[in-house]
Amino acid sequence: MTRILVVDDDEIGLAIVKNALAHAGHDVVTATNGEEALAVLRRDDIRLVITDWEMPVLDGLDLCRAIRRREGGYVYVILLTSHGSSAAIVAGMSAGADDFIVKPFNQAELMARVRAGERVLGLETRKMVIFALAKLAESRDADTGQHLERVQAYSRKLAEALMDNPNYADEVDAEFVRLVYQTSPLHDIGKVGIPDCVLLKPGRLSDHEFDIMKSHTLVGAQTLEAALENYPTAKFLQMARDIALAHHERWDGLGYPRRLQGKEIPLAARIVAVADVYDALTSKRVYKGSFTHTVAREIILGDAGTHFDPDVVEAFTTVESDFLEIRQRFSAGEVREEMALVATY
Repeated sequence: MTRILVVDDDEIGLAIVKNALAHAGHDVVTATNGEEALAVLRRDDIRLVITDWEMPVLDGLDLCRAIRRREGGYVYVILLTSHGSSAAIVAGMSAGADDFIVKPFNQAELMARVRAGERVLGLETRKMVIFALAKLAESRDADTGQHLERVQAYSRKLAEALMDNPNYADEVDAEFVRLVYQTSPLHDIGKVGIPDCVLLKPGRLSDHEFDIMKSHTLVGAQTLEAALENYPTAKFLQMARDIALAHHERWDGLGYPRRLQGKEIPLAARIVAVADVYDALTSKRVYKGSFTHTVAREIILGDAGTHFDPDVVEAFTTVESDFLEIRQRFSAGEVREEMALVATY
């Protein structure tokens, strides 16, 4: 059974929900406010939260927002509330809640909504399987280290930074950030179709070999397009397809495979382009050594408006310290000195 966190400052309400869940066989953890709940989530592997709306310290809406800012697997949130109006539902969903239970409720309704959450989390598990497939493709090149994890984390930070740009208010929200985080590992899934003699070549590629390498964008997009034929409304697959196809396009139209230009390139692909290049620059590969953050930074800033979307590069400048922390977390090398230097920029 699912391990569930129940959050409520009312002892009676907390006990009612806890007992009902425990009777159904669930492992239940409790907290009395949002801050306590976040501490529990940092400590324990919990994927389903049932929280009251009105609580001291940190209320249910702020808890939802904080959960959506966290990295890692998806956490399904059911909001307990006495507010059943349309406005309340919109406010809760905008904050990141997945479902509502309006008080008073009965045990049958509670269990039905928990089962619905478990079905959604089952879909998340399938997404984890897709990540495993991406890792399988990456495993053909042992020199990339934890490339997927770093690009995934960099992409999320860039997307979060764009949330503060008013030009993207209608496009970048919490769901967009979550989808970018989930789909960015599939950017190079098409490399599974590239021969080892090209993929692992330590020297410079010939023109013919480079054409073969560039085809990984089309192979990846075609693979994900086939999945979309069966699930045409799946936003996850739509974004993954766009990223796989367009993450090597350039803002000036000189990229590949379709020479898209400017905002013809899907935003998610423009984000992953910066994350992917930064990681390539700062990582050791069979054909090159690793550059420092300072060098990579100057290259990316210098390519704003040609290779990269200027807005995404601007977002990069606001989250540089996060990039360094991510490099440290997922890399064997030492980057603490660079983390100190970035504060001087």
